[in-house]
Amino acid sequence: MRGPQRPEPFADGEPPLELTGFTGRTAETAGLAAALRSARLVTVTGAGGVGKSRLAARVVADWETPHGWVELASAHDPEFVEYEVAGALGLTDHTTRTPRETLLEQLAGRPMLLVLDGFEHLVAATAELVARLLRGLPRLRVLAVGRRPLGLAGERLFPLAPLGADESVRLLTERAREQGITVSDDPGVRELCARLDGIPLALELAAARLRALSPAQLLDRLDDRFRLLTGGGRDALPRHRTLRTAIGWSHELCTPSERLLWARLTVFAGTFELEAVEYVCSGDGLPDTDILDVLSELLAQSVIAREETEAGSRYRMLDTVRAYGAGWLEATGDAARLRRRHRDWYLGLATWCELEWFSPRQREVAARVAVELPSLRAALEFCLGEPAEAHLGQYLAGSLWFCWVGCGRLAEGRRWLERSVALESGYERSRLKALWVLGYVAVLQGDSAPARRTLDACRELAERSADAPALAYAEHRLGCLALVTDDLPRAETLLRSARARYREIGELNGNVLMGRVELAMARAFQGDLPDAVRLCEDVRRVCEEHGERWARSYALYVLAYAAWREGEPERARELLAECLRNAHAFDDLLGSVLTLELLALVTAAEGDPAEAAVLQGAAARLWPSVGLPLFGSAHYNAPHVQCESAARGALGDTRYEECVRRGGRLDREAAVSRALGRAENRPPASVPAPRGAGRWDAVRTGEGLEAGQGR
Repeated sequence: MRGPQRPEPFADGEPPLELTGFTGRTAETAGLAAALRSARLVTVTGAGGVGKSRLAARVVADWETPHGWVELASAHDPEFVEYEVAGALGLTDHTTRTPRETLLEQLAGRPMLLVLDGFEHLVAATAELVARLLRGLPRLRVLAVGRRPLGLAGERLFPLAPLGADESVRLLTERAREQGITVSDDPGVRELCARLDGIPLALELAAARLRALSPAQLLDRLDDRFRLLTGGGRDALPRHRTLRTAIGWSHELCTPSERLLWARLTVFAGTFELEAVEYVCSGDGLPDTDILDVLSELLAQSVIAREETEAGSRYRMLDTVRAYGAGWLEATGDAARLRRRHRDWYLGLATWCELEWFSPRQREVAARVAVELPSLRAALEFCLGEPAEAHLGQYLAGSLWFCWVGCGRLAEGRRWLERSVALESGYERSRLKALWVLGYVAVLQGDSAPARRTLDACRELAERSADAPALAYAEHRLGCLALVTDDLPRAETLLRSARARYREIGELNGNVLMGRVELAMARAFQGDLPDAVRLCEDVRRVCEEHGERWARSYALYVLAYAAWREGEPERARELLAECLRNAHAFDDLLGSVLTLELLALVTAAEGDPAEAAVLQGAAARLWPSVGLPLFGSAHYNAPHVQCESAARGALGDTRYEECVRRGGRLDREAAVSRALGRAENRPPASVPAPRGAGRWDAVRTGEGLEAGQGR
């Protein structure tokens, strides 16, 4: 729970982990905090490696309001600035709205500090977004961290100078001590720190070399290279030249294998893992058997850093160090080959993840794809930017359907899919997959007309090319579209046809099982609860055999619906609690909000109209991020209508609206926690008041739940 003194950040929007101690900067820390309290936009500027991010992270750690940290260094497309911000803040949105609209809607009225780190290569796009957010969100403050200002009115600049002499020596000696090396504060050490201009990154690179060289030897080598390695042109700022010198000097001290790996690692975006490095970077002078040893040396020399994530140990390269290595990679003439190997690795990763999504490793896949998203985007950009690679881009965008649909990234997925299907690749199978996935995404976004056009085109092309899998998926998603638009006979016809096609070609995965769940829902809406239960119990059995949890959650939702209709609210609540836990864990906003709606009705049946109204209010807050509430469907809407009628009748209009407003103040995390907490501590069912008692009898029995009743 969020405490009153130390608010939690948004979702994954944490500052970078401090793997080493924070040295000095006492006055700067206090000054930056004061600047943030008096200005809504503060930009920390300074040379690369001067410690801007570390200072910002230290200030944010003690900030009074919720914060979100967004790392923009790995983003290369200006259009993705908004996606990066919304994603880092965990602001899931399934609609066709832009991420900017999502940010403005979901952050409205909330005090918050937004940190944008590493924006200098995307200044125009970042400045435009920040200006709009500051205009639309009066309680927002922005801390920008980069090598240049945003150039906006009201921007307060906080230039960060290098460390002073004493702090420089302290940093160097502390970093050396962390490696078990004792360094004295003597004139030679002070001269070394002075020659490095007190730039923290340069000092850390120097400290890493003290395992092999004395401070005097380092100084001699640095003297030899200052004239040769300054670079950057005569008009470059002196400290920029010094940093380049320090990085270049560290580069010169590397072995040929270390320099080669340094250059090749720059093809990765964001963090990367050992196995990927072994595949992408090996060969042509660097055997895969040597990769671990060479990587370990780069880690020891502070060229890269290691961090622990939900997906395991991963490595990260500072943007300044990456830029230097990228220049060397281009100079080798090997960049194109490395980018193709990078693309091949991530094509393989996406294929593996798609297969393992239907397995006990589903949660692992979700965590893995979250940390790999920057490199997956880089692979997509590479494919879609090369005409000869277009079919691979279509394949990759389609194979990531589980990421777009199952992990709450519909808006981003639609962008990639639309870009891919707009290309003529000459490979119909890849394009057909991208088409049906695009149609599926549009259905879930409630964008019915484009969904129908896309799926009809996919179905027609699949029939012409005799592509049986694509035809099955197109019919399946057309059936899903018919279901949410209340055309139940057509939905049942299409879903049964797709089911038969899947059986004929031997297709079995989460998508196939979702088709059975959707068929079950159509049967339930038409009054055949036994058939709906039979279908979903079969889905649950298959999911449990394969360790699948995502499709299983939707099967539990239908079973809960049937249990409630059959007068078993306690069983319905147990099923819904498990459903909600799983949907929330996958960031499946649609599954979460559908479950909250049905939980509200079950809560009403248990005799607590006030809590039912609170849950309806919480769901109402989430629906704008999903799409048309309850798809605009009379069948999906009927439980909501009945719950509202009963709760309003028991509480009266004023009290009911007050409870709904209270629920509307809950964010997604709070709403889910409240609903799940109640599931474990259910009060005994009781009729709360004589008023409206007849309504509560109807709620308990499910009487009057036919589509649209109570409208």
